Amino acid sequence: MNTEELVAHFRAGKSVTPGTAEYEALLRCSHEAMRITAELNTAYRSPERIRELMSQLTGTPLDAGFALFPPFYSDFGKNIRIGKNVFINACCCFQDQGGITIGDGSLIGHRVVLATINHGFLPEERSSCRPAPIVIGRNVWIGSGVIVLPGISIGDNAIVAAGAVVTRDVAADSVVAGTPARFIRSITGMTAQEKQACTA
Repeated sequence: MNTEELVAHFRAGKSVTPGTAEYEALLRCSHEAMRITAELNTAYRSPERIRELMSQLTGTPLDAGFALFPPFYSDFGKNIRIGKNVFINACCCFQDQGGITIGDGSLIGHRVVLATINHGFLPEERSSCRPAPIVIGRNVWIGSGVIVLPGISIGDNAIVAAGAVVTRDVAADSVVAGTPARFIRSITGMTAQEKQACTA
């Protein structure tokens, strides 16, 4: 199985189990992701070189407005789609087998974890990988230390406060905070100081 077939398998929502052709392809992609992120993370890289390496990791060219502060971690890489003028801060972990989409103009804070894989609850099913995509809209601001779980959509212009654990969809133009994340207020009418207090 090649990489494109594996990505299609994940995008169809199908699981991957050890001992299958899909699992062998996943291991191959994981080692490629480790190689690329090792190069990205072990020395200073220019913004242009960072974009080149991230384009290799994702398998798609990135917009000139894309910026990332390493280190950055991914154990797959080929199911990440990033829009224009996206910024990703340091120490983020993207587990993207299930698919991660980030819309134009979004900001991702330090140490954000985007996790798109779950496992079976029963011990004999624990090693299976069950994908579900994360979709982040346009102009979303995700604060430091946020964890987003599989299958979550975050609407355009939303703010996810620092340290939140997002377990359900986030509506557009809203602020969520806490563990699990819950609606705090609409961003309409918020002052700049209030927004800063949310995300830091």
